[in-house]
Amino acid sequence: MNDRTCNVLFLCTGNSARSVMAEALLATLGKGRFQTFSAGSHPAGKVNPFAIEQVLKTGYDTSNLRSKSWDEFAEPDAPHMDFIVTVCDQAAGEVCPLWPGHPSSAH
Repeated sequence: MNDRTCNVLFLCTGNSARSVMAEALLATLGKGRFQTFSAGSHPAGKVNPFAIEQVLKTGYDTSNLRSKSWDEFAEPDAPHMDFIVTVCDQAAGEVCPLWPGHPSSAH
């Protein structure tokens, strides 16, 4: 079995709900096999309170959750992603930054 941890970035337009919940869900269910992140093309600036309520149910630490731009993950010093997953149709149709390391992507 491979003990390598994979980095996964979930993208949505606002990074206020779906991508944040996906980040927490995979981190929780992955039991340490994934380092998860989320971001948006046009971040809302805050995480939806309902999303935080749902994330708390998973046991995920919500103290560091924030709505952030996907540009943070295209910087040279950003973690290299293994997988990029868009979780909304609008983000899937947008032109994404060039991700360091050329990760696999899915919608």
